[in-house]
Amino acid sequence: MAYVIAMSNEKGGVAKTTSTLSLGAALAELNYRVLLLDLDPQSNLSLALGFEAEESSITSANILIEGAVLQTAIRKSDIKNLDIVPSSFRIENAEQFLPMRTRYLNTLRDALDVDTLPYDYILLDCPPALGAITLNALSAANLLIIPTQAEYFSAYALRNMMGTIRRVRQDVNSGLAYRILVTLLDRRNRTHRNIFEQLQSTFGQGVFTTVIEIDTKLRESPIAGVPITHYRPNSRGSQQYRVLAQELIEYAKEEANRQTA
Repeated sequence: MAYVIAMSNEKGGVAKTTSTLSLGAALAELNYRVLLLDLDPQSNLSLALGFEAEESSITSANILIEGAVLQTAIRKSDIKNLDIVPSSFRIENAEQFLPMRTRYLNTLRDALDVDTLPYDYILLDCPPALGAITLNALSAANLLIIPTQAEYFSAYALRNMMGTIRRVRQDVNSGLAYRILVTLLDRRNRTHRNIFEQLQSTFGQGVFTTVIEIDTKLRESPIAGVPITHYRPNSRGSQQYRVLAQELIEYAKEEANRQTA
């Protein structure tokens, strides 16, 4: 059964898409089969793997709006064990059309047949908004990862995210868990260090131990059309996302054991 992870934060510029791609590639490097699902109208995740939106006749927009079969939208990347469902600007229309349907929050969950899809992990890259698309992702996910900068506005945005998590748990997905991933951290910056410590104090185990520090190579890798683990395998960013992958794997195993105990 695939483990579904939504990557979301309504605050933009927090390395959400970079983290989706880099974490997915780190898991694939460990021989886990990974599917990336681009749900953002900007299609940055698709572009980062070299897929132009107009090249794909079937995208995540077709799945959410028209009920297209997910398997028909899957594209193989050049990275072993890493596949993607590209996005297109048309997915913006889902914000208008989905709420008109009954049980619309289950649209993506129904499309993700986790029992039969040949993947170990499915990562959902959400738009930077808490609309119908993101709510669908949270409804389908086992875990929500919230990439967050150690800066005031990014940390403040967590208030809305926590409220959304509570509503999703109450209405449609009682088992939704979350973990905060601190990104773009500058350890030389006292404010960054202080806010990181405050996040740890406030959320405790809800914060990943692994942090992602600022690394210019992370900005360069999408231009090359490959994840950081392939663009600069020995860079700090590559190493930190590999450590994050290990932490995630251990967490997922613990959750599975807890549910079967």
